[in-house]
Amino acid sequence: MQRRHHAISLEQASQEAPALARLVTLVQESNARLQALQTLMPAALHSQVQAGPIQGDTWCLLVRSNAAANKLRQLTPAFITHLKNRGWEVNAIRLKIQTC
Repeated sequence: MQRRHHAISLEQASQEAPALARLVTLVQESNARLQALQTLMPAALHSQVQAGPIQGDTWCLLVRSNAAANKLRQLTPAFITHLKNRGWEVNAIRLKIQTC
């Protein structure tokens, strides 16, 4: 591998590193999934949720509070159905509460 002495973009780096390219693809897919759920999610929750990691057929949502997580738990079956109808292979959605 040739060393560079100048900055390169994430896109350029991902083209040269398959593992990084896969990670970039997963991040983009996770964000697209969250975007697809915006219409099913109450507007008040939009700022409370971030797209998280995809691990096989399980997707994680990062949630800012217990209250938001409780509401999202109620909506999870509808989310899974909606994502499957859009072509994503999602069998479970895990909610992780972010503690800051």
